[in-house]
Amino acid sequence: MASEATSAPPPPASLPRIVAASLIGTTIEWYDFFLYGSAAALVFNKLFFPDSDPLVGTLLSFLTYAVGFAARPLGALVFGHYGDRLGRKKLLVLSLVLMGGATFAIGLLPTHATVGSAAPVLLTTLRLVQGFALGGEWGGAVLLVSEHGDARRRGFWASWPQTGAPAGQLLATGVLSLLTAVLSDDAFGSWGWRIPFLLSGVLVIVGLWIRLSVDESPVFKEALERAEARRGTETEKLPLISVLRHHWRDVLVAMGARMAENISYYVITAFILVYATTSAGVSKQTALNAVLIGSAVHFAVIPAWGALSDRVGRRPVYLLGAAGVGLWMFPFFALVDTGSFGYLILAVTVGLVLHGAMYAPQAAFFAEMFATRMRYSGASIGAQFASVAAGAPAPLIATALLSDYDSSTPIALYVIAAAVLTLIAVGVSRETRHRDLAQVEGDSGEPSGAAAAAEARTV
Repeated sequence: MASEATSAPPPPASLPRIVAASLIGTTIEWYDFFLYGSAAALVFNKLFFPDSDPLVGTLLSFLTYAVGFAARPLGALVFGHYGDRLGRKKLLVLSLVLMGGATFAIGLLPTHATVGSAAPVLLTTLRLVQGFALGGEWGGAVLLVSEHGDARRRGFWASWPQTGAPAGQLLATGVLSLLTAVLSDDAFGSWGWRIPFLLSGVLVIVGLWIRLSVDESPVFKEALERAEARRGTETEKLPLISVLRHHWRDVLVAMGARMAENISYYVITAFILVYATTSAGVSKQTALNAVLIGSAVHFAVIPAWGALSDRVGRRPVYLLGAAGVGLWMFPFFALVDTGSFGYLILAVTVGLVLHGAMYAPQAAFFAEMFATRMRYSGASIGAQFASVAAGAPAPLIATALLSDYDSSTPIALYVIAAAVLTLIAVGVSRETRHRDLAQVEGDSGEPSGAAAAAEARTV
C-alpha cells in the first residue's frame, strides 16, 4: 500500500530556482522541437522535397519530423540509465547542449536547391539528434522538481516543467508568426525561416547558466549513498533491468496514458497548420495565430490542473482530460471548417485546455510510479516509447487520412480511439498522489512483499 507522503520540502528559496531551471530548459528544448514541426508544415516540403506533389512533400516533411520521435526511446534508455547512476543534473545539461546545437545547425543547413538529396539526409540526421536529446530531457526535468518539491503540492510544482511544452510552442509559433507577418513569402522561404533556428544558440546559453546553478536532487543523493553503502555486499542491477522486472505494469500504464495526450496534442498544434490552410481555406498567418493564442491559455491552465491533482488525485484529472479530448474532436474540426478565426481559436484553445488535464498531472503521476534508483529510466521509458506509436506518426497519419478520404471524420475517430486506450490504461492504474518518493516500498507499486523486497535491494 502507498504510504502518506512525508518528504521534507527544500528551503523555500531553492524550490523556485529549481522549478525555473527545469522550466527554462524544457521551454528551450520544446521550442527547438516544435519549431521543427511548424517549419515542417510550412516550408520544409518546398525547401527539402521540392520535386514532390505539395501534399506528398508535406508527408515527407512530416516523416522527417517523425524520425525525431524514433530517436526519443534511445535517448530515454541512455539518459535514463546514466541519470539513475550519475544524477539528474549532469544529464539535463548534456541534453540541453545536444538539442540546442542540433537546432542551431538546422538554421545553417543548405537546401535541396544547393546540395540536392544530401539536404534531406542532413536534416534527418539533425532531427535524430534532437529526438535523442528530448528523450532524455523530459524525465530528468520533471524528476528534478518532483524529488525536490513539497510532497503535498507535488502535482502543482511538477506541472511547471510541463508548461515548457506550451511555452516552447508559444515561443516557436510566436517567432514564426512574427516573421511571416513582416516578411514576404519569398523572403521567409529563402532565408527568414533560418532565424528562429539560429536564435536557439542564444537561448541555450541562458538555459545553461540557470541550469548549472541548481543542486542535485536530495532524494537521489540519499538513494545513491545507500547504494554505495551496499556496494561490495550486493550487486546492483542495471536500472533498465530493474524497471522491466519490477515496474513493467507501470511502464505499460505510462505508455497507455500517453496515447491520447500525445496524439491529440500534435493533431491540435502541428497537423492543424496543414488542415486549416488546405481544407478550411485559412491563411498560414491565421492558423499560426490561433495556435499562439491557444498555447498561451494552455500554459496558464497546466499549473491549475496540477494543483487540482493534488486535491482530488492524478487519475480523476487525467481521466477527465482523456474523455474531454475524445468528445471534443468532432466539434473541433467542425469549428475549424467554418474558416472563422474566432471559431479556430475556440477549437484549438478548448482542445489544449483538455489536453492540459492529462499533461499537468503526468509528471507527478509517472514519477510516483517508480523507485528512486530506477525512476529516471522508468518514467523516461514509459513516456518516450509511447511517443513512437503516438506523437511520432500522428501528423503523418492525420495527413495521410486527409489525403485518402478528404474528410476530417477519420482523423477525429483516430484521436477518439487513442482516448479510449488512455481511459483504459489510467482506469486500471492505482492512485499515486500520497506516495513518498523517498520511501522504498512506497514506490514499488507491487502488491507482493517479495516484489517490494526485490525493489528495495535495487534502490
